[in-house]
Amino acid sequence: MKEISELQFAEDVRYADDHEWARDEGDKVRIGVDDYAQDQLGDIVFVELPQVGDSFSKGDEFGTVESVKAVAELFIPMGGEVLAVNEKLEEAPELVNKDPYQGGWMIEIKPADPAEMEALMTRDAYIDMLKGL
Repeated sequence: MKEISELQFAEDVRYADDHEWARDEGDKVRIGVDDYAQDQLGDIVFVELPQVGDSFSKGDEFGTVESVKAVAELFIPMGGEVLAVNEKLEEAPELVNKDPYQGGWMIEIKPADPAEMEALMTRDAYIDMLKGL
């Protein structure tokens, strides 16, 4: 596992306590797991994601990630309806390891309450939280 200083943390996303990120893309929000989470999990071999049209409240489990080490639940950082699922992850789950903020994104949602984005951590606040772990 890498040191925090060796990991990448995107500036244009907000972070949740349980290591998911959310990127505001206008009328939708793209969600995935961050570099810290994928590093902790190790090589990801399977990703289970919801169906388009599924709805979740903030903090609900929306899927799982399976690595060679463990299975981890995914918790949605803000409520909403699933608009798209990254189907590339079915054939190439390792995209989460290689490119967690772009090619390894997981779902896009229509947020139920866009203000929930403001409750998520900025990059600097998230790094400070990680340093406290």
